[in-house]
Amino acid sequence: PEIINGRTHKATVVDLSPWVEYEFRVVASNSVGIGEPSRPSALLKTKAAVPVVAPTNISGGGGSRSELVITWEPVSEELQNGEGFGYVVMFRPLGSTTWTKAVVASVESSKYVYRNESITPLSPFEVKVGVYNNEGEGTLSSISIVYSGEDEPQMAPAGASALSVSAAAVEVSWLPIPWNRHTGRVLGYEVRGW
Repeated sequence: PEIINGRTHKATVVDLSPWVEYEFRVVASNSVGIGEPSRPSALLKTKAAVPVVAPTNISGGGGSRSELVITWEPVSEELQNGEGFGYVVMFRPLGSTTWTKAVVASVESSKYVYRNESITPLSPFEVKVGVYNNEGEGTLSSISIVYSGEDEPQMAPAGASALSVSAAAVEVSWLPIPWNRHTGRVLGYEVRGW
């Protein structure tokens, strides 16, 4: 409360965060001004509650073939609301109705890797990440789209040719490998000579 009547000797403080230690001081005031604050009270920890803040920046991708890598920004300690804090990771192939659920019990975790040989490279997945503690499961993030890992290129470049440009240099050229939804984009080429 902002101002308490001078005849009142107790007050209820509201809108505190769960599972956080607080200390309190009291200051007397009158028409002349504000006096010195009291000594701090003993530390008091509020009770635990179900977490209400979901992780942010849900993303991922990359990884190896047959992997779905999911990442998020961890929830800070003051928003965990109790002991036994962890993350709930839910994902499903885009267009599916069934969610797969995994629990990540580490407070510091910011990544989950799902491995399954049946995952097609570069497949889109709907992903959401939630939180829990000893009091129960809390809020889930909004859905993000994350792609599974790419596969290595399945074909060799075509049309390789070489042209001598000097006594010490040869220019090598080839046709680029077309983009393939299942194997991904080509990030570079390696030229070998013998």
